[in-house]
Amino acid sequence: MPLHVDIPTHDQVSRLFDTVGETCVSVYLPTDPVSPGQAERIALKNLVDEAVSQLEEAGTEKRVVAAVEEQFSDLVEDDFFWRYQARSLAVFATPAWLVTYRLPNRLTEIVDVADRFHLGPLLRSITFPQVALVLAISQNSVKLLEVLPEGGPSEVELGELPEGVADSVPIAHVDDRAPRGKTQSSMAERSHLRVYCRRVDDAVRSATAGQDVPLILAAAEPLQSIYRSVSRYPFLAATGIEGNPEDTPDTELAERARSILDELYAIQLAALVDIFERRMAEGRAGTDVANIARAATFGMVDTLFVDIDAVVPGFVDDEGAVEFAEVDDASAYSVVDEIARRVWMNGGRIVAVRRQDVPGGGELAAILRYPFTS
Repeated sequence: MPLHVDIPTHDQVSRLFDTVGETCVSVYLPTDPVSPGQAERIALKNLVDEAVSQLEEAGTEKRVVAAVEEQFSDLVEDDFFWRYQARSLAVFATPAWLVTYRLPNRLTEIVDVADRFHLGPLLRSITFPQVALVLAISQNSVKLLEVLPEGGPSEVELGELPEGVADSVPIAHVDDRAPRGKTQSSMAERSHLRVYCRRVDDAVRSATAGQDVPLILAAAEPLQSIYRSVSRYPFLAATGIEGNPEDTPDTELAERARSILDELYAIQLAALVDIFERRMAEGRAGTDVANIARAATFGMVDTLFVDIDAVVPGFVDDEGAVEFAEVDDASAYSVVDEIARRVWMNGGRIVAVRRQDVPGGGELAAILRYPFTS
């Protein structure tokens, strides 16, 4: 079964940030993973109509408007695409191309037309994806589960794999149920387990290519430790689900994985906020939008906290000076998004969160690489 979630890679986000000066339409649409997609199609059509109206009111050439409509029309008519959804759909279109991302986060319905894309909500899926893969591996079986924020898990096809350790390499005995901390297998048996784990790791990385998603390992010892010692999956979570997964229903594995994700994200965010507070005392952090815009322009921002729902209309010039605009100014774009773009392009980190998690409670907060000079 195809993964229901498309988390954009770093290069894909960079392409979106790079698209400046064109006619850009950004659409965010809440979706339901169990819906047949008809209601979502209708909602998308309505948002596209709104985008077309904005383009026409701005005096956009008819051929450009028609090209944008054609991009969306093809998507609306794609029956296969609408069979597999997550909690939100993000669509980004120009007259020449269109890309979609099915996101695990529940996002607000938005349509935005400007000369660049509105990417604040999308960045949330990179900061805290709220989706995980659970690798349930034992001496007798292996399976990979996709876990979304709600509902039951879905099994991901892993291709050809040995049916357990015995099918991978002949081995005398390995006890999955051995008490933690007691190794029952010989050196040769552990070597066979490593061969088995390498084959599984190869299959996992092949099945998840391009997915920057946390992997949570569900396994008993010694497989828990041995798999970690050979895995090359870049996002293997430090905390796993202990015990033989054959004894645990998939729904329970999913719930335990969600708890691990929540703990992981809370720890990451708390650590970043602590750094912000220490840097603030050193003159290397701030919350003023205008100051942050200037810092972002000159590559000074190490980490940027962004309120994913914030839209501050205006303009940022080449020197980082901000000119705020009225909400109904069709020529304006989101200053928040433009600051995020400059931070991203200068190699900074973006932490897209809800307003209450932004230090200072504003639209933005930044940790600087070095303080402003007088």
